[in-house]
Amino acid sequence: MKKKTLMGDPTITMVVNSLIKLPTPVSISYLWNMGFILGMILMMQIVTGLVLSMNYIPETNMAFESVMHTMRDIEMGWLMRYLHMNMASLFFMMMYVHISRGLYFESPKKMPMVWISGLLILLCSMGAAFLGYVLPWGQMSFWGATVITSMLSAIPYVGKKMTLWLWGNFSVSQPTLNRFFSMHFLLPLLLLVLIMAHLALLHKTGSSNPMGVQPNADKMKFFPYFMVKDMTPFMMMLVASFILISISPNLLSDVENFSKASMETTPTHIQPEWYFMFAYAILRSIPSKLGGVVAMLMSILILLVPMLTKTKMNKKHMPFKKLMFWMFVSTVIILTWVGMNPVEEPFMMMGQMSAVLYFSLILFM
Repeated sequence: MKKKTLMGDPTITMVVNSLIKLPTPVSISYLWNMGFILGMILMMQIVTGLVLSMNYIPETNMAFESVMHTMRDIEMGWLMRYLHMNMASLFFMMMYVHISRGLYFESPKKMPMVWISGLLILLCSMGAAFLGYVLPWGQMSFWGATVITSMLSAIPYVGKKMTLWLWGNFSVSQPTLNRFFSMHFLLPLLLLVLIMAHLALLHKTGSSNPMGVQPNADKMKFFPYFMVKDMTPFMMMLVASFILISISPNLLSDVENFSKASMETTPTHIQPEWYFMFAYAILRSIPSKLGGVVAMLMSILILLVPMLTKTKMNKKHMPFKKLMFWMFVSTVIILTWVGMNPVEEPFMMMGQMSAVLYFSLILFM
């Protein structure tokens, strides 16, 4: 009777084939490191989030105080909170670079199922980030939750009932905070499942490469060379994050969230985190409430369009396509900047023009 070796175990075999013996194109650049960096950041988010939840109280009168207690009284609590808060920004920054690289090198056309799973990951990440932003129960968190969730009321016939069901009350209050806390725990689990599906679909077809050649032409094992290549930028990102936390940990947060949530006073300018600003600028550029909600949702779903266009441009058209890509990136940056400014002229006009340009340029991706 043969003894079952460790390498004969199907789980170990799957891990070895996916992480160690994975055939990887030799010509890939550092832009192909973003997936690994995103995975590492997600692991850090899960660990720091679990630690923070041990001292968090999902109650409207104590949520803000429990966060302050973690920051001031728990040993290294401030580090856990600042890591969780700033790593969320880094996560979306790397994700947008990852998506941009995919658009630039025509990943939607080459690997449509991988692209669809990636967009689902983006939507799930946005949901988890929004729910987490509400939990500290600061002034901007409360009013941001009120504005965003009230958008459901724009849906004809069932919108108001859906909004009340989500709130669990006639406004954002205790039941809402409880539900958001539970969903903020559940969505990362769904995110892990989607990431596993994303990796399985990617490994089935293999990674693309910047040369645009047949990916099976020249490959080598992932370990050890590509593992070192992935770890190098991740360590640099980690060092940059610790420098940010040490010097200016609240640089990317809103000053309104230093105050406890209050229904009596409203912030002068209600806005989400910076990584949602481009979608928020598109939302507020349309006068109609329902139209704005649809446009905001379409600002993400429109990324499916490059997958549907099957025609490939020849080499003489590539400079035009590159120009369209960089115009698209510039438009997203402008929309982000517009979203940070008050709802007044000339920002309203700039937002409307940039929104039209955003939806137009994606057709050339």
